[in-house]
Amino acid sequence: MKNTNYTKKIAYIGAGCGIVLFVIFGLLPGSFLGGVMGLNFAGMLLGIPVTSGVLSRLIVAASMMLGVMVSGIMFITASSVAGWLVGTVADALTSQKHNLAAVAQK
Repeated sequence: MKNTNYTKKIAYIGAGCGIVLFVIFGLLPGSFLGGVMGLNFAGMLLGIPVTSGVLSRLIVAASMMLGVMVSGIMFITASSVAGWLVGTVADALTSQKHNLAAVAQK
């Protein structure tokens, strides 16, 4: 009887799908929302209208990178967890099948 472990394999497949989904649907919105948050934060610190100084640009750039990272973490984590859950169910179903087959042989 071969012991198959689908949990890790399908979790990795889910992480790969999450990366693809992030590139397609999360990169641009994460950058946009992070930039808007950075503009608001720079406006609170430096006053509105935000000038085109180095500090305000650094704040906006850092918040854009933060927005992209948060978006990526959300996509990859959610798809990895979904893959892990599907793999756990597949492992439970296959182990139950193997247990029933072992009982039937006895």
